[in-house]
Amino acid sequence: MKAVVVSAENLIVIRQGAQQVIQQAIEAELAELLERFTNVKTLHGQRAVVRKGYLPEREVLTAAGPVPVRMPKVRDRSGSGVKFNSSIVPPYVRKSPRVSAALPWLYLKGISTGDMGEALRVLLGEDAKGLSGNVVSRLKAQWADEHAAWSRRDLSKSYYVYWWVDGIHTGLRSENSDGQCLLVIIGVKPDGSKERVAIGDGYRETKASWLELLLDLKARGLQAGPRLAVGDCAMGFWAALQEVFPATRGQRCWFHKMGNVLNALPKSQQARAKADMQAIWMAATRADAYAAFDRFVSIHSAKYSRATETLKKDRESLLAFYDFPAEHWQHLRTTNAIESTFATVRHRTTRTRNCVSRPTFLGLAFKLIEEAEKAWRRINGPEKIKLLLEGVPFKDGEPVQDDRPVQQKLAA
Repeated sequence: MKAVVVSAENLIVIRQGAQQVIQQAIEAELAELLERFTNVKTLHGQRAVVRKGYLPEREVLTAAGPVPVRMPKVRDRSGSGVKFNSSIVPPYVRKSPRVSAALPWLYLKGISTGDMGEALRVLLGEDAKGLSGNVVSRLKAQWADEHAAWSRRDLSKSYYVYWWVDGIHTGLRSENSDGQCLLVIIGVKPDGSKERVAIGDGYRETKASWLELLLDLKARGLQAGPRLAVGDCAMGFWAALQEVFPATRGQRCWFHKMGNVLNALPKSQQARAKADMQAIWMAATRADAYAAFDRFVSIHSAKYSRATETLKKDRESLLAFYDFPAEHWQHLRTTNAIESTFATVRHRTTRTRNCVSRPTFLGLAFKLIEEAEKAWRRINGPEKIKLLLEGVPFKDGEPVQDDRPVQQKLAA
């Protein structure tokens, strides 16, 4: 078996995910036990079997190393000796070496009853066989409820400087349609930290779907859109954004654009074309980017007009990042913040043929991004956000006052 190298930071995320999924599964097992004895009463009409705190915390050995768990206790007032024993966390748990297999499972937490059992077997070994379908159903319902509650939160005190926006086509089939599409927004707050803004669903990224999502954000108190939104070129998002938050500027994703352009070129020309496009978005100034842009068009337009037209139609929106701090450019040129987060959900959902309900679909996505958020870092140069919020304009990544870059003004 090929050795798997996991960084210390990723190992922490894995252990956090392991702890959460194991603890939630234990709590779901307990809920199932209590439900079985709902109708058993004492002579005074009280429920006979009730929960009674926790045993002392203990560590469970998993594929990612030891993680702490709290085992619930029950009290049986009827005297019949009912106890709670988890079927998935026995006194001794074997260690699984498949850390690489555990990571995507910890993120997605399983899609079907069978998958959830496999996920816990990856973590806990074959001793996790006893996880029932009812327990899994409770877990999925819990995640759906968590997403629904989060989607109703008050946004009146929220403000975002930047958004990354994308429609994630997972391939899952819902109860009402094929090819459900996740609509995801990740934002940057004034302190430079990132957080989830919206996780919804729609059909083929239409304007109507995005409009419903944006109007919901506004109805819950979001008073303004971000200074800049970064997204793909083919989304209905842009038309919806103009209706709801027209002051927000748009930055087209270079990752998506380069893929679209290269698809219009023969393979023999793709390496050169990719380098020529990199020269555009890596240019130090907007003027240099324009020159590189024109050079690309002049080189490729005669033979490959479709490729150059694909690039030309979004010329200004591809270069919008030049009006923002240079420290932020690497974050603003692509939607990688979302792409990297959802690489796992795409991988997992291509392996299921199950038809899932809309709440389950959204709940799974919510848990995925919730886990990913724990490892997100602040953007580079967060102190530059203060200048943006004060209305200081930027030119070629530098703040400008009195028609001169701030650095030149200080030197004078």
